Amino acid sequence: MITISVDTNACNNYGQCCFEAEDIFALDDDGTLQFVPQADDSRLDELENAADACPMQAITLNR
Repeated sequence: MITISVDTNACNNYGQCCFEAEDIFALDDDGTLQFVPQADDSRLDELENAADACPMQAITLNR
């Protein structure tokens, strides 16, 4: 299982991660990032792409 964390102090809610894993990351109606805190190991490539896409590098993945 992969644990996903987002540094909310660093995140500027650009939403680039949403394009890479739209069922894990989403912007709510207020434009604030929401995310699922865990995902299956099979999603690693997709989640790494989402973390890499973050201009603020606010996403951390732990296995």
